[in-house]
Amino acid sequence: MKGVVPSPNVWHSPGVYELENLAVDRPQQLEAAMRAVHDWAGADVLDVGCGTGFHLPRFAASAATVTGVEPHPPLVELARRRTAGLERVRVLAGSAEELPLPDASVDVVHARWAYFFGPGCEPGLAELDRVLRPGGTAFVIDNDASRSTFGAWFRRSLPSWDQRAVDRFFARRGWEQQRLTVSWEFDTRADLEAVVGIEFAPRLAAELLAEHAGTSVDYAVVLRSRTRAWMMGS
Repeated sequence: MKGVVPSPNVWHSPGVYELENLAVDRPQQLEAAMRAVHDWAGADVLDVGCGTGFHLPRFAASAATVTGVEPHPPLVELARRRTAGLERVRVLAGSAEELPLPDASVDVVHARWAYFFGPGCEPGLAELDRVLRPGGTAFVIDNDASRSTFGAWFRRSLPSWDQRAVDRFFARRGWEQQRLTVSWEFDTRADLEAVVGIEFAPRLAAELLAEHAGTSVDYAVVLRSRTRAWMMGS
């Protein structure tokens, strides 16, 4: 699909990525922070880059409707299987640059590590504006490479990454940001090792694991949000 960047982790290892989904932010700090900005109870929710659909049932617990959009066909199928018994949930094949939804059709958009990483993502951000209703809110969850253990690992993996430039990119476009520290909390060391193995190149993964003991990793993130303004006459 146009504009799609293949995921280096979930596309090739959805089973291992499931371990990562289960481990990250177990207390659901991110969801609480999102609800404080715009609660999705009774709302129409869109999850962009929904992958295997991990977050769709969570939204469906209180939302009016939930739509997952995912470009990778095997993941679309997995997400549909996961949500087969949920009447208010649908999963559509599509890309962030060409969302298969009408204009002004959703109240809350969630894009978690869906490659909205600054310059180059303008078409995808324009699509978020298009599908949001006035008063609706888009959330983009990014890594914060400026701090935390995982942030240091991220910088070692991508030394050219410029966190301040990405932050400025979103700020210029009117996005609010909250910096949060969550964590990976794995049940076993083997689970942690498997996830590090899909997130980083083999040599770096081995170095990181040799340096880091235990089954948890502190993880800094940026929760970005922007609410679409009400139009005159709305």
